[in-house]
Amino acid sequence: MSTSLPLPSSSLQLETMTREVRVHPMPVPSGRRGRLNRGTATAACSMAKRMVDVAGATFLLTLLFPVMLLIALLVRLSSPGPALFRQLRQGHGGRTFWFLKFRTMTADAEHRLRDLEPLNEAAGGVLFKMRRDPRVTPLGRFLRRTSLDELPQLLNVLRGEMSLVGPRPLQMRDSALLEQIEPEAYGRRVTVLPGLTGAWQVGGRSETDSQGMLQLDLDYIEHWSLRRDLGILFRTIGAVIRGRGAY
Repeated sequence: MSTSLPLPSSSLQLETMTREVRVHPMPVPSGRRGRLNRGTATAACSMAKRMVDVAGATFLLTLLFPVMLLIALLVRLSSPGPALFRQLRQGHGGRTFWFLKFRTMTADAEHRLRDLEPLNEAAGGVLFKMRRDPRVTPLGRFLRRTSLDELPQLLNVLRGEMSLVGPRPLQMRDSALLEQIEPEAYGRRVTVLPGLTGAWQVGGRSETDSQGMLQLDLDYIEHWSLRRDLGILFRTIGAVIRGRGAY
């Protein structure tokens, strides 16, 4: 069963005071000017990434809307339960959000996870993966193999909770274990928005263990660029067609 662990939070109450002040322009030292330029460049890149996210998600939702309606209908008809599956995941800054996907498991899947923990096939134990997970429905296996179950996350992208490209948002169970085992890597991983696809997805997905996932994600964060995002999006098409590591 995926557990929703309470996240540490802190609150600061700030008193806002308004007063009239005179602002005198001051010369910016060359060192500070360099830092400001880098900050401006970072903000511009973030804005450009967000524009790509919004444009791409809007285009794909418009194009694939009939397909998504059909999938939702088939999920409802194939097994009891809702068409959409919602689950709390950790995103940017460790904040939680409702992660969306088409339901690929039985309605009681969350409650059966604890019993299946001893059968976890993922090396390292951070992720939970089973090739023959008994909770997955026949239609769910097809949706997972083709990654069609991930399409509702385009809504998460539009809402600003996810990006088209970034580290995948982990389940609360997985996040808690990662924070315990690799606190530094966990902290770096949540400095960016999670992605609909990412370096892990094009690098093997479930065939790559948790350490491999971390290496790929941290390298992506360290060397991010719009060009790299576009390359990952292009490679995702091939990964989906091959279905490598999708189960």
